[in-house]
Parts: sequence; structure tokens; C-alpha cells
Amino acid sequence: MSVASEHPRASDHPRADHPRADHPQADHPRAEQPRASSPDDDGTRRRITAVKFIVAGGFGVGKTTFVGSISEVEPLRTEAPMTVLSSGVDDTSAVSGKTTTTVVLDFGRITVDDTLIMYLFGTPGQDRFGFIWDDLIAGALGAVVLVDTRRVGDCFAACDYFERRSIPFVVGVNGFDSGQPFPLDEVREALDLAPHVPVVNCDARSRESVKEVLITLLTSLTARLSAGARA
Repeated sequence: MSVASEHPRASDHPRADHPRADHPQADHPRAEQPRASSPDDDGTRRRITAVKFIVAGGFGVGKTTFVGSISEVEPLRTEAPMTVLSSGVDDTSAVSGKTTTTVVLDFGRITVDDTLIMYLFGTPGQDRFGFIWDDLIAGALGAVVLVDTRRVGDCFAACDYFERRSIPFVVGVNGFDSGQPFPLDEVREALDLAPHVPVVNCDARSRESVKEVLITLLTSLTARLSAGARA
């Protein structure tokens, strides 16, 4: 059985709308981030660029783990215990061991080299926290959308959100303990993604795997910028 048969394509079943999808986005131009400078050994000052990326996806897909695996500082987390009030609201059937949930954001930082710093902002996974998204994405240059192939439909809203706002993103198929049961081409088909959107396997628990996903996003952004410059 294919992932597409388990999760019908969006062309047949429209993706669930994000709670804020029909609201006009706040005017937050994704301009180049402010740059700082730091002195080199010869006294000259090198320019340091800070970039902001979003980590999104459905409930329990691994966003908090993804940010924590790569952050060079202790990640900021806004986790709250799950209570009986969430029973019947949050589907924990595929993540039965989950006892907490992100209610605002996750935050991490990565120093790529002497001139580039990445800031990662993880979104809440539940629709009821969707009102936070517009503020979180302000100034973001790109995003990672994590997918659990057991619940592909949970990431439709995130994909739609970034597509409608022309924010470049990469899809990371988080394997969990079940590995990667479906080929990436089937996942792409199930998500009805444009050909230019990268789809890669990942393990949110692995620093090296998370790094490869972020490198893919950076490479995709660089290619888009180069193509735009030539146009």
C-alpha cells in the first residue's frame, strides 16, 4: 500500500486550512536580516549575518526534538503538560508516550561560521495555537516542514501556509522508530508538492541528520536567489 492511498492527495481532498490562512498576513517584509560586525585579527571588521528559519509540522511530529538536536545553546521551550482536557482534541494514537506539548514556540541557535548565524523557531502543532504563526514567521527566510508518514495529512496546513506566502521550505520526513516505510517520491505525490520543493529523509533525534536538512534548505534558498538574479 502506498502513502498516497492511505492519505489521498490534496487535489482530491483539499488540505485543511490553517486557522489564519484566510486572514491577511501582517506586513512583515522578509528583508535581509540586520547585520552585526566583529573584528578580525588584522583589525578589519567582518560582517555577521543572522537568518531566521521556521520549523513546522503537525502535532507530535518532532519539532521540539529537531530544534534541540542542533541548537548550540540550551533551547528555549514552552512545553506544557497535556491534561485530560486535551483528550479527544489532540490525537496521540501515533505518539502514545507524549506527555507535553509546545504552546508558544521552541527556539534554538546555530553558528554556522564566523559570518552566519541561524535562529530556529519551532511552531506549535495544534490548530488552536495558529494565531501565533503570523508573529513567529516575521522576517523568516525559509522553513522546514516535518512529516510523519503515519499522519501525512497533519502537515497539509503548514505546507499551504508557506506556499501561500511564498516562503521557501523543505519537507523533512521524520522516520521515528518505524524507519522510512515509503519512498520520497510517494511522499511528494501524497503532499502534492511543487517540483522545486525538496523532500528529504531525516531523524529529528540526530544532530547530523538535522544538519543535512538545514543544508538542503540553505542550498535551495541559494539556488532560488541565483535564479532570481539571472532572471
